[in-house]
Amino acid sequence: MKLLHHGMAVFLCGSFVIASVPNGWAVPTTTSASQPEPKALQQGPEQLRQLVAPIAIYPDPLVGEIMAAATYPSEVVEAEHWMEQHQGVTGDALAQQVNKQSWDASVKALTQTPAVLANMNQNLAWTSELGDAYVNQRQSLTEAIQTMRHRAKDAGNLQSTAQEKVIDGGQTIDVEPASTDEVYVPQYDPWLVYGDPVPMFPGWAPWAGLYFDGPGIGFGLGFGLGAFAGFGWGFHHWGCDWHHGWATYNHHSFVSHSRDIANRNSEHRDVVRHSSQVNDRSVARHTASHTASHLHAAASSHASSHAFFHARAAHHGGGHGGHGR
Repeated sequence: MKLLHHGMAVFLCGSFVIASVPNGWAVPTTTSASQPEPKALQQGPEQLRQLVAPIAIYPDPLVGEIMAAATYPSEVVEAEHWMEQHQGVTGDALAQQVNKQSWDASVKALTQTPAVLANMNQNLAWTSELGDAYVNQRQSLTEAIQTMRHRAKDAGNLQSTAQEKVIDGGQTIDVEPASTDEVYVPQYDPWLVYGDPVPMFPGWAPWAGLYFDGPGIGFGLGFGLGAFAGFGWGFHHWGCDWHHGWATYNHHSFVSHSRDIANRNSEHRDVVRHSSQVNDRSVARHTASHTASHLHAAASSHASSHAFFHARAAHHGGGHGGHGR
């Protein structure tokens, strides 16, 4: 079984290598002083606002976790499938088991809010595009979140409640849980809550418990944080630095080391774009969709294998233990 998981991880990494090189890109064979510097794919302000609409009203620590974890979409898929296979494990036992996994701290942190993790897995193209924007357009991405918070406040939909505190600092709006022991995830329609309607992200599917049918905000799901408090990846270790455009982890700027997302701002680029006429959002979305297809196909294959081993174990009267990487 360990070999199965090792092979799964290798396949996922390979899928991302393929997915991260969209059509129209090629490895350069020669360099020239007259050759222009390749430009990073950039999404416009409205595109970024559409991208952040589903999470902009979430508490700051949760937004920080989501932006960071979105740069590891392969681990998001793996973590969600692990959670599905361990539904009976809760509280301290869950925290202990999660701590043993090799996922990034941000992905581990999302197991505290299972509905959020499941939503990111369900909307994997969106997750991958969010991760790409964090790696390549952090400042613009966090500015988009603040813009949407101001819009929601102006529309009368973002204000302090019994579940969360909204702190308006003028240029920036902070959102914090009202309690240190529990976090509530706001329920809202991300395309209506900001006043003027926002175009729906293509293919977006709302997750039950995170969606509110109407223009306002509701609170239904509260998640206890006590069992995870003793771990370095827990909820209270995360946040956002709105002034410098970072997710923060242990009061430091979160720098992703994921191989899932290409950093196109690097000085040492491995690829260049042949045509400047390619639509940036189309390329990014094509890549994200390609990535999601590869990951879910791999996950389906893994699920089939998992079911096969269960069937064999039942046939032979054996059991099936927990999974590790």
